[in-house]
Amino acid sequence: MAKPSFSCSACGASFTKWSGRCEGCGEWNTISQDAGLSTGPAGKSLGARRGHAVALSDLASEEMPPPRALSGIEELDRVLGGGLVPASAILVGGDPGIGKSTLLLQAAAAFARKGLKTLYVSGEEASAQVRMRARRLGLADAPVQLASETNLRDILTTLEAEKPGLVIIDSIQTMWADNVDSAPGSVSQVRASAHELTAFAKRTGISVVMVGHVTKEGQIAGPRVVEHMVDTVLYFEGERGHQFRILRSVKNRFGAADEIGVFEMTGVGLAEVSNPSALFLSERGAPSPGSVVFAGIEGTRPVLVELQALVAPSPHSQPRRTVVGWDGGRLAMILAVLEARCGIPFAGLDVYLNVAGGLKISEPAADLAVAAALLSAREDQALPADTVVFGEISLSGALRPASQTENRLKEAQKLGFTSAIAPAGGKTAAVAGIALKRPSDLVGFVGEFFGAG
Repeated sequence: MAKPSFSCSACGASFTKWSGRCEGCGEWNTISQDAGLSTGPAGKSLGARRGHAVALSDLASEEMPPPRALSGIEELDRVLGGGLVPASAILVGGDPGIGKSTLLLQAAAAFARKGLKTLYVSGEEASAQVRMRARRLGLADAPVQLASETNLRDILTTLEAEKPGLVIIDSIQTMWADNVDSAPGSVSQVRASAHELTAFAKRTGISVVMVGHVTKEGQIAGPRVVEHMVDTVLYFEGERGHQFRILRSVKNRFGAADEIGVFEMTGVGLAEVSNPSALFLSERGAPSPGSVVFAGIEGTRPVLVELQALVAPSPHSQPRRTVVGWDGGRLAMILAVLEARCGIPFAGLDVYLNVAGGLKISEPAADLAVAAALLSAREDQALPADTVVFGEISLSGALRPASQTENRLKEAQKLGFTSAIAPAGGKTAAVAGIALKRPSDLVGFVGEFFGAG
């Protein structure tokens, strides 16, 4: 049973027993027994023992923004929100072999060369293997300190002694805490290790980057609570058949979420891609039916990408609907709107939709470009090669304007496009060199560009 505690109502001093006079301020009859913080059962509640009062501030308090460390890798710094924030906890996920270790070793070398003391702790590889990769990437001269260890207690003890500015843990699934009775990689171990590393980062001011494995569904393995613990969650994406990789921010307490950084996998590591639109359109040939260029926005940057559609008679009683890089449910919605509002049936037709280059698109502004690609493939009629398309389609068949229209048009103009198809309405400034066509609804769009509706 917890012992009762007493405090003075005048000065707040705490005592283990009652007395008539407070030894702190000298007042009489001001000491009383404290009420418990919780009335639950002993051992299962906070009980009577009190903690320390927390310092409070109001919303008007002004604080300087946290200083950021720049790596010099612009694509990485952009995704981090403008650089690395001290005491931040970052979780990086991605498929096996996609290049997470390569990216973080290059990032560690870049930060170290900028003067930030950096430690790279590998739980999956020996230090000699990491050195071998560093030599292949031309990073052998970078002042990065290496360790190969999985015992969390030993790692935290080393970090307290070394006091680095940045530590990279590769990976969180290999770490184990000796106070948790389960195997490394289990849910309990992953949760405990992530909690200890995140708390250590906040307590010491050291930035911690943790690598996380992903499941077959593409989510970071282990409890989703790990993503809530950390400040930033990044996903490293890409298709093995393509040379580029995308670092995507899905959570960031210090910057914009949904920001992307584009890298190209080369023989000497990952190279930055400063103009991803040119890369995504580099393999695009002459205009063909079913091919449409969509002007999208990823985070804060405009990105142009090719959408490819194929519509063919189906030999099956249930036509196929295959989507790569877009939401299959949204494709079904577009097909239903085209049939119900425009009278264009897709029954008995197989529909295939692909986002060229392996990019994944999630914004609704791709609706009109998808509809244009489907109609182009169905009617075997190609849109002009110098045209970009974007806009959202509602269930009524109306077209809704997309955000950041001017940025999309500027990106298109930069890459040599001369016309754009976008919904009417919204505030849009004219962009030199771009002829903007603005249909009012989906029926008008179909009638104007495909002679039907």
